[in-house]
Amino acid sequence: MWKYITKRVLLMLPIILGVTLVVFTIMYFTPGSPGELLAGANPDQAVIDQINHELGFDQPFHVRYFNFLKGIVTKFDFGTSYTSQRPVLDEIMSRFPRTLTLAFFSMISTAVVGISIGILSAVKQYSLLDYASTVVSMFFSSMPSFWIGMMLLLWIAMNFSWFPINGVASWKGYLLPCAALTFCNAAPLMRLTRSAMLETIRSDYIRTARAKGALEKRVIWKHAFKNALLPVVTNIGNNFRALLGGSVITETVFVIPGLGSYVITAIRSKDVPVVMGCTLFMSATFLVVILLTDILYAYIDPRVKAKYMR
Repeated sequence: MWKYITKRVLLMLPIILGVTLVVFTIMYFTPGSPGELLAGANPDQAVIDQINHELGFDQPFHVRYFNFLKGIVTKFDFGTSYTSQRPVLDEIMSRFPRTLTLAFFSMISTAVVGISIGILSAVKQYSLLDYASTVVSMFFSSMPSFWIGMMLLLWIAMNFSWFPINGVASWKGYLLPCAALTFCNAAPLMRLTRSAMLETIRSDYIRTARAKGALEKRVIWKHAFKNALLPVVTNIGNNFRALLGGSVITETVFVIPGLGSYVITAIRSKDVPVVMGCTLFMSATFLVVILLTDILYAYIDPRVKAKYMR
C-alpha cells in the first residue's frame, strides 16, 4: 500500500509542473500587462514600461517561468502580488480557510442529504417518496448554484435578520452558501446513490442474506450500502474538488473573500504571481483529494486493496 501511495505522490510532480506550464503560457500570451492596469487612466507609455520593468514583466518567457519555479523549489516563495505588494502565499493562507470551510461543510451536508434520500428512494422504489425525490432532484440539478444563492438571499436573508446578507463574519454566514451548494450537488448524488443501491439490492448475495433470515436493516446497511459505496465515494470526491475550485460564483454572490474570487480578480488585473501561486496550490490540493479518495477505496472494497497489494 505504501508503494502505491509513494508512486502516486511521485506522479503528482510532473502533473503539477504541466499545469503550471500551461497556465503560465496562457497568462504570458494574454493581451495586456500589469503596467497598463496599475498606471491609472491615460498613462504615458514610459510609465507603463517602467512599471513592467520593475515587476519583471518584460523578461523573456523562459526566464520568468524559471524564476517562478526556482523561488518555489529553493525558498517556497510564490512571489509577490503586483497589486497588493504582499507575498502570494500569505494571501492564499489568509483566504483558503474560508474556501475550505465552505467546501467542507457543503460536502458533508451534500453527502448526508444525497445518500440518505438516495437509499430511501431505492428501498421504497416506485413509492410516493421515490417519485417526489426524483422530481425534486431533477429540478435542482437543472438550477445553477448562483441562481439558488440569489433566491436564498431574496427570500430568506432579506426577510430574516438572523441570516447575514454577505460576508462570513460568523458561522451564520456559511449557512446560506452551504445550502445553495448543497441543493445543487445533493441532487445528482441522490440519483447516483439510488441507482447504485438498486443494482446492489438485486444481487444474489442480497437475496442470500435475506434467505438466511438477516434483518432488513442489516441487509441494507451492512451488505447493500457498503457494496454500493464506490461510485458514491467517487462522486463525493469529485464534488469536493469542484467545490474547492468552482465555488467562485457562490463566493461572489455572497461576497465571501475566498480563494476563488481572489483568482478571478488576479486574472482581470493580470497579476501573474497570484494566478500562478493559486493554480499551483489548488492543483496540489486537488491531487491530494484524488489520492485520499483512491486510498479510501481500499478500505471500502477488499478487492481494491488486494489489487493494490499485488
